[in-house]
Amino acid sequence: MEKSSYFKILFIILSSSCFLIANSITLKPEKPCKRLVLYYHDILFNVTNAANATSANVSNPPNVLSDFNFGMLVVFDDPITVDQNLVSTPVARAQGFYLYNMKTTYNAWFAYTLVFNSSEYNGTLSIMGADIIGEKTRDLSIVGGTGDFFMARGVVTFSTDAVEGLGYFRLKMDIKLYECY
Repeated sequence: MEKSSYFKILFIILSSSCFLIANSITLKPEKPCKRLVLYYHDILFNVTNAANATSANVSNPPNVLSDFNFGMLVVFDDPITVDQNLVSTPVARAQGFYLYNMKTTYNAWFAYTLVFNSSEYNGTLSIMGADIIGEKTRDLSIVGGTGDFFMARGVVTFSTDAVEGLGYFRLKMDIKLYECY
């Protein structure tokens, strides 16, 4: 092989490397590219509140395996607000499901989409992960998005903000996006 061929190959390798390094994304956990704090309101259907319910138990296995709702699947279409007030104008809807998946304590697994349709944001964020209810804070993964959140990735930190029996709970969602386009 000629010397010029070696230089051409070396040039291609070096220029490709520079291109890859220049286009790599460095994630900085201490500095998200976008941050939102929102409140998730869930009102479980109890046969008498059909007009107000935002979630429904769609599978009710007998509690022979556990006293912690093990196996129960809940589908929801819950309002998301910027403050703790349930009757505030929603900025998004949380649409998806959670299921109780632990026999020894309350633990849920969530898979849902935040659907934004407000003057500030349009688009979706897709969220999934374990909600270990006994913990003060829980992190779930943001695995994608659309619209204003195109291809977003990050973390949403849940903290239980209010519980009223088995019929209502409110979660504070601290949303931190680390990949924004």
